[in-house]
Amino acid sequence: MLNETRIKLMTRMASYEDNEAKKNTSVAKHFRSDYVSLQVIKAIICATIAYMIVFGAYIYYDFEGFMVNIYKIDLWEFAGKALKYYVIFTVSYCVLVYIAFTVRYSKAKKSLKHYFNTLKLLGRIYAEEEENDEEGSETDTEE
Repeated sequence: MLNETRIKLMTRMASYEDNEAKKNTSVAKHFRSDYVSLQVIKAIICATIAYMIVFGAYIYYDFEGFMVNIYKIDLWEFAGKALKYYVIFTVSYCVLVYIAFTVRYSKAKKSLKHYFNTLKLLGRIYAEEEENDEEGSETDTEE
């Protein structure tokens, strides 16, 4: 006999496995600190590359004016400002990445926990059905 609850659980689990399970499993196989640290390191590298591109585009945009004024400006002050903006940009980006990936990690762990609890429930339903089938077959043989 078909159990409607079991079918609904199996359908929900199959949908989860097709859509989110691989992503959540790859996230949850790491410790939280390792996963978030790796993402922050990637963010530092990406922020550095992005800042270099934007800084280069800024210099290239007014390169003639930059070359005319290169002897008039204090290069240490200019480099200090560029470094200050780089640090501000990188730190703010890394804070956002830290928050985003901490939330993503906790959601993935919660989702996997829910999946495994559903799996346990499904196992209990199967065990109850087997138990009922065994009791039914014993009463049939006694008669």
